[in-house]
Amino acid sequence: MEYTTVTDTVAAGRQLDDLAPVYEAVFAEPPYNEGPRDVAEFLERYQREHKTPGFRLVLARNGGALAGFAYGLPLASTTGWWSAFLDTDLPEEFIREDGHRTFVVMELAVLAGLRGRGLGRALHAALLDGVTAERVTLAVRPEAPAAAWYERLGYRLVGLTQPWDGAPVYQSMIKQLRP
Repeated sequence: MEYTTVTDTVAAGRQLDDLAPVYEAVFAEPPYNEGPRDVAEFLERYQREHKTPGFRLVLARNGGALAGFAYGLPLASTTGWWSAFLDTDLPEEFIREDGHRTFVVMELAVLAGLRGRGLGRALHAALLDGVTAERVTLAVRPEAPAAAWYERLGYRLVGLTQPWDGAPVYQSMIKQLRP
């Protein structure tokens, strides 16, 4: 398996044609059951997010074919990430962002036939390698196998969130990287 980290925004933009079919295949599976509209939303979101300062993309290729990917970015001071919680009110100090404090794992996807071989763990480690944020966060569907996997990686539950009208409920999780 060959892993490549991409931080250049132009190079990251050129990866979208490879990312889309992997995203589509992974998130068509239960419990996500995403369809064409969801893939289109992913494509639109990625086209904005990859231009964010501090954006990082990691690709895992198996014989040249994309086997999985992960990407993330720092939370901006204007983020709405810490809003829309269903079960908790977070203190102001916790939700304060400055564009450097928190790195968010936006997507991590590994094709079904290649899971269980350490690709996800390697993608996650490579994504965070060199990140200077004090903490990392992500949102995951509670019924997804990935939720327990992230716990094993040291993430802890912040609370349940529904980030937009009609969205599924997600677990917001966080992991300290530095004191």
